[in-house]
Amino acid sequence: MLSKKEQQLLDALAPRAEQEGVEIVTVEVAGAKKAPTIRVYIDTPDGVSFDELSSAQAWINDLMDELDPFPGAYTLEVSSPGIDRPLRTAEHFARFVGDTAVLKTQPVDGRGSWTGAIASVEGDVVVLDVDGAEARIPMDTIKRAHLKGTIDFGSQTSI
Repeated sequence: MLSKKEQQLLDALAPRAEQEGVEIVTVEVAGAKKAPTIRVYIDTPDGVSFDELSSAQAWINDLMDELDPFPGAYTLEVSSPGIDRPLRTAEHFARFVGDTAVLKTQPVDGRGSWTGAIASVEGDVVVLDVDGAEARIPMDTIKRAHLKGTIDFGSQTSI
């Protein structure tokens, strides 16, 4: 799911994140090779406050300065995972059993795109309920995955 560079950055950040009581949800490297953007998504059991984002930005920036992951300039963004939270590990999928996920995969049963409720995680297989049918997706086929965010506006009444 992660590129080699993204995995290297995640591995470098994880020990400090654990010390800080923060989970690194995922790391993304996007944009031009000469001036990429490094996005680090963090979370805590109680969510992410502005103070936690500010604190994490500082220590992540310091670590990035030490690592110097790209020659020249890059942009660092630190953010909460948001409503469409990325899913990267079996633990992420297990935490959100019952929620709807969107997956992009290598071909599985002739498909590469899946949307369904996370039914369970069985070892290295994510089980989705896709329109009432069970889909078994091996973790090693998943390219990208995220929760499908929903907003409940409550009942609307008209006057």
